[in-house]
Amino acid sequence: MGNWIINHGLTAFILVVWMGINIFLFVWFYLFYDLGERFFYTRHLLGSALAWARAPAAVLNFNCLLILLPVCRNLLSLFRGSFVCCGRSMRKQLDKNLSFHKLVAYMIALMTAVHMIAHLLNVEWYNNSRQGVYDKLSTALSNLEDTKNTTYLNPIRITDLIPTYFVFTTIAGLTGVIITLALILIITSSMEVIRRSYFEVFWYTHHLFIIFFAGLVFHGAGLTDTKDLSLTLQTWMYVIGPMVLYLCERLIRFIRYMQTVRYRKVCLIRHPPLSSGALRSERNLGPIRLIVMRPSKVLELQLMKRGFKMEVGQYVFLNCPAISQLEWHPFTMTSAPEEDFFSVHIRSAGDWTDKLIEIMQQLPEGAQGPKMGVDGPFGTASEDVFDYEVSMLVGAGIGVTPFASILKSIWYKFKESNPKLRTRKIYFYWLCRETHAFEWFADLLQVLEKEMDERGMVDFLTYKLYLTKWDDGHVNHIKVYPDTDVDMVTGLRQQTNYGRPNWDKEFEQVRKENPTSVVGTFLCGPEALGEVLAKKCGKYSDVDPRKTKFYFNKENF
Repeated sequence: MGNWIINHGLTAFILVVWMGINIFLFVWFYLFYDLGERFFYTRHLLGSALAWARAPAAVLNFNCLLILLPVCRNLLSLFRGSFVCCGRSMRKQLDKNLSFHKLVAYMIALMTAVHMIAHLLNVEWYNNSRQGVYDKLSTALSNLEDTKNTTYLNPIRITDLIPTYFVFTTIAGLTGVIITLALILIITSSMEVIRRSYFEVFWYTHHLFIIFFAGLVFHGAGLTDTKDLSLTLQTWMYVIGPMVLYLCERLIRFIRYMQTVRYRKVCLIRHPPLSSGALRSERNLGPIRLIVMRPSKVLELQLMKRGFKMEVGQYVFLNCPAISQLEWHPFTMTSAPEEDFFSVHIRSAGDWTDKLIEIMQQLPEGAQGPKMGVDGPFGTASEDVFDYEVSMLVGAGIGVTPFASILKSIWYKFKESNPKLRTRKIYFYWLCRETHAFEWFADLLQVLEKEMDERGMVDFLTYKLYLTKWDDGHVNHIKVYPDTDVDMVTGLRQQTNYGRPNWDKEFEQVRKENPTSVVGTFLCGPEALGEVLAKKCGKYSDVDPRKTKFYFNKENF
């Protein structure tokens, strides 16, 4: 329990505060409308549906205040830099921005459903009261006209009105329908299956938030009584701040988009599969290498931009107008801060990446690539890797990219004998399904192997590569050459493991080798693996504060 509090206590506290504010707003406004004397006659017309409509509206206002803030990436990066002097637990909350964004969206969806159902009942009861279906008092209240200081209680002014017509001909009704439809499209297109298989659908429909917010601020304009008018002003007060911040965010992105991004010299290289065991060094290509095409359809881009400064593990958003003017995609940088360029590795994973790879393949020798917009860099959990004495780095597939940046930076720090390097031990795990997926990263590991060997620091980096899928030919080759000095898959001294790691065994070993250390566990990979590692961090953290503690960190995009 103590370890859970250390790892998740602040997150739980923030969620409790957020939920508490939601509950307070709902209960406060519900009682305000259900018990307030000024709404006595309106309640006679509508019953409890009045309170059930207005209480969710207050919660909606609060959550619409929050929904844009987690996606203001520049604002979050500013906060991350400001929290350097604070504990790592505070900075970790910023890495959960998308999770909080989704949670707020779910609350908005729930409150919208309650608000909409209550108002549909209100329209029905207003119409019945106008037609004299209920008691004499309801009929009399519905017949009241405007006076000098008050407005009518029943907005339905004719007796033969069709309720559906009323909904679509009032400002409040029409804007309510529009923002509800926009919200339905936004949420349904955000489902995991849609986002991964049809990213463009998710991307474009998500921008319906512009219509949602525009409709939101006009939604209450058709309401007539004084209190409702003040609620309309409150909606403006809630959303105007986040809207201004988000507009500033988009302005910064546009300025960055207009800045010139230069490619390094284009060089398309195709290597044979790595199963031959031959390790190919790229250092002889010199500093002008720009683009490398791997057999596993991983494209490496090395770019240069004036004034660009990065930290390890950070990511950028890329936009290629030749493919789409609006689509921006996040990619973790694989270069180190010590290098005079920044690089990304892009795996073929959809229409956008396939088109980019096709464009790069068709470039003539020595030509610059298409215009590329770069937004960032933005901070991630991996920035904190050097704050730990011991770090466990876990990458799955292309999820190895932030750790490439970290390991490169370590190599530069050793070359420069950087005294600020606090980290004394790194455990690196990389899980891949196919042999050639190891290829582009194997050279970096070979350089690090050599560097650690020359400095007598072989124990500094412990890395384990796991091949989770292989064919019969691969297995037969291992049987024929069982005693080779280097691994047949990677060409490294460390032999490739087959299958998936036994995480209990790995965590137990790390704890045994570091009995008094704080260990940072970093993952860039699937959610399922994240859940496993988070549980292991809790299981193998010692109750004694003087002994081994594991802190879990995960990359989120």
